[in-house]
Amino acid sequence: MRKSLIISLLLVSFTSFSGCGNKKNDEKKSPAKKEINSKEKNKSTSDKPLLTMYVMSQCPYGVMAEMSVLPLYEMMGKHFDLRFEYIGNTGANGTFESLHGQSEVDGDIAQLCAQKINPEKMMEFLACQNRDAKNVNTNWQQCGKEAGINIEKLTACKNGKEGKDLLKASFKKSQDMKVEGSPTLYINDKLFKAGMSPWAIREELCKNMKKKSEHCTPYKGVEVIFFTDKRCDKCKQYERILDFIKRDLNQPSLKTVDYSSPEGKKLFADTGAKKLPMLLFGQNVKKDILTFKLFEKALKPVGNYFNFAGIQPIFDPKAEICDNGVDDDNNGKKDCDDDACSKSIVCRKETAGTLDVFIMSQCPYGAAAVVSMGEVLKNFKDEIKFNINYIASKRPDGSFDSLHGQSEVDENIRQLCAMKYYSKDMKYMDYLICRSKDYRNSKWELCAVNGIDPKVIKKCFDGDEGKNLLSENIKKAEELEIGGSPTWLSNNRYKFQGTSPEHIRTGFCKNNPKLKGCGKKLSSDAKVQGKCGN
Repeated sequence: MRKSLIISLLLVSFTSFSGCGNKKNDEKKSPAKKEINSKEKNKSTSDKPLLTMYVMSQCPYGVMAEMSVLPLYEMMGKHFDLRFEYIGNTGANGTFESLHGQSEVDGDIAQLCAQKINPEKMMEFLACQNRDAKNVNTNWQQCGKEAGINIEKLTACKNGKEGKDLLKASFKKSQDMKVEGSPTLYINDKLFKAGMSPWAIREELCKNMKKKSEHCTPYKGVEVIFFTDKRCDKCKQYERILDFIKRDLNQPSLKTVDYSSPEGKKLFADTGAKKLPMLLFGQNVKKDILTFKLFEKALKPVGNYFNFAGIQPIFDPKAEICDNGVDDDNNGKKDCDDDACSKSIVCRKETAGTLDVFIMSQCPYGAAAVVSMGEVLKNFKDEIKFNINYIASKRPDGSFDSLHGQSEVDENIRQLCAMKYYSKDMKYMDYLICRSKDYRNSKWELCAVNGIDPKVIKKCFDGDEGKNLLSENIKKAEELEIGGSPTWLSNNRYKFQGTSPEHIRTGFCKNNPKLKGCGKKLSSDAKVQGKCGN
């Protein structure tokens, strides 16, 4: 399993999240739902409690839910029954529809077949498939072999009428239950509403067990330390995880240690830390079997503790802080006089009238910001010097990684090509605004009109030219550690947020109040508000 999936799983285990919605069912929703006899629909064939998981095989939230249940099944699977049902629609002609397309339909069928042929191997089969959930339509045979499922039976079911019948029945059950989101969990006849916390799932299962598992009584008093520095404002974003630790672990021994204290200095040295914050677990976390199973792949031994990889260290307590008037690193230089602060935003040279935006081209908030800039530029005319910067990273092999995948990388490059060849009078904005209004449309050529030649953009994109443009462009976001789309930078040093034209005008004019364009209020409506990333 990729590290990012592990971290997402662990953080999701502590928090709540939405899910993948079944669009057709959403369209059919009415204000008054028909009452469902869920007791009949989720009936166990044994005297053990039944956990039914309604999912989509390629829904990332469903995948995370399955993986959070995996350690529970490994620990106490003999004490409860587990069943998977799938969410989708069957057409009048017998065809199947699922949110993530035909590949998900094929994955659903393979998983239902595995469940029927070898139910006790189902979780092992899913764990294998979920390592590469985008390819559940093709990895089912290999995963069947790894899980020890009869491949001849699995293949016959997957490719034959039996698999289709299983999926049709499963879709019908989900619809009968009015299930519209993946994942949705039932324990016996009761809808489980406590998110994806494995600890909460365990508690509810144990309530329904006639014969209790030894794991129904969790270990008490796991040692947990949130190691931080009070000077680090960004570190505070991680403090919320402490509330979930208190909620989910059984009376943990929890404390916060600050770097400035003698204990903090010693802890920093003993763990070999370089940056903070850190979430440290004591050695006794091994006695809390569920927690340790969930966290094991993200726990790195450091001194006498385990460091949880779900917390990203971002603050060097020994480095110079560039705006506090203190010589933090004891080298005789304070703040911006220290070479270590040369790239800090607060120490950047102010350039009046400049506005930078940092975006991801397929982020809905970043796209909305680009569309809004059309009105902003029209208002300020030549009073504003505008630059667009993209948020992505370059891999060692020279390829690029972006939050919304390769399609976003490709669009970033096309937009940079448009900027290079159609910079006069900012003609490139015609292409960018058009694409931002319909960024999911793969037919980008539809926006290369009115004097913008698609052949020019394609030539730039196909060769090294476009890749070199992106490689150079993303350096600014990396240097300033900007990861949220959109993020605005006024006068080369003042950050602000917002997506509407008025948000942008207000943020820009705060540091450029004498410009003529600052005297006119712009439209404040924004179809979306927020940002992608950090």
